[in-house]
Amino acid sequence: MSSISKRKKMILKAIVEEYVKTNEPVGSKVLVNRPEFCLNVSSATIRNDMMELEEDGLISKNHLSSGRVPSEEGYRVYVQEILKDRDTEKESFPMIDEIFEREAISREEAIKESVSLITDLTNYASIVMGATGYHARIKKLQFITLSERHGVILMVTDKGYVESKKIIIPENVGARNMEKIITVLNDILIDCPISDIENVLRNSLNEYDLRDYFNYYDKLVGALVQTITDMAKDKYFLSGQSKILNQPEFQDVSKARGLLQAIEKQDIFKSISANEHGITVKIGNDNVVKAMKDCTVITVPYEISEGEYGAIAVVGPTRMEYKKIIPLLEYIAKNIKKVM
Repeated sequence: MSSISKRKKMILKAIVEEYVKTNEPVGSKVLVNRPEFCLNVSSATIRNDMMELEEDGLISKNHLSSGRVPSEEGYRVYVQEILKDRDTEKESFPMIDEIFEREAISREEAIKESVSLITDLTNYASIVMGATGYHARIKKLQFITLSERHGVILMVTDKGYVESKKIIIPENVGARNMEKIITVLNDILIDCPISDIENVLRNSLNEYDLRDYFNYYDKLVGALVQTITDMAKDKYFLSGQSKILNQPEFQDVSKARGLLQAIEKQDIFKSISANEHGITVKIGNDNVVKAMKDCTVITVPYEISEGEYGAIAVVGPTRMEYKKIIPLLEYIAKNIKKVM
């Protein structure tokens, strides 16, 4: 929403940063009394601008107070401004430098220590994925019938891996129809990067005659994504999965349980989306996993060798310290190639 005025962007920025820090709805009095926000306008002007930001869907009124909190769209506009205004050349993180400049440290050790440091600093979960599992491309999918109710999905990647997933065929689908489905999916996913599988499948669904199997579609996608995750099992490092539960957003037992299950089942990897083109930020409903609707996932690619990329990701609440995390992740990614 680039049409909003510079002053309203400053007010939105102030609301986001104050809410991130305090987890309390932000009122006009707080903003006008804080010189660091540099608003230099009256409380009445701020209230009017806040009303317009609310009408634009960028903030919402908390029912327990007169303060406002950022909406998902508000966070997205805020992140766009961070990405637009950041100066990566001037960024410096001595604690990260100390890790990467240590003698005889391996690249893997440096990456693990860096993301563990992020976890310690933020109480967010951090994930590192290597290139093998994450950026392999599918070369062939095939279905082999074992019996009327059982079969195996075979997947071959451009890295030479052959993986299999045994599945139970639903009665309303049958073995022959399952073969047809996998044949169609093979056509759709040829040369598709593993990181894009779910998006490609969902975007292609309506173009193929798969509507009759829609009820089984999510299970099928889940089986494929799980197969791919299993392939990458020894290629990822996860840190701080329990620390994220210290965040106020996850004091609700059902939310905490759902998030832990998503981590345990490795569904969390469905929200990690990175490629060599740069940073991705998935906020709230951008994440396909229901248990992660209150989360933000920030993913940054890092170069392993020419044409091969891994990914570093941070998972936290939508009320995330974007201003701190984004440059920190990019700085780590930039420095990884210095370590052999």
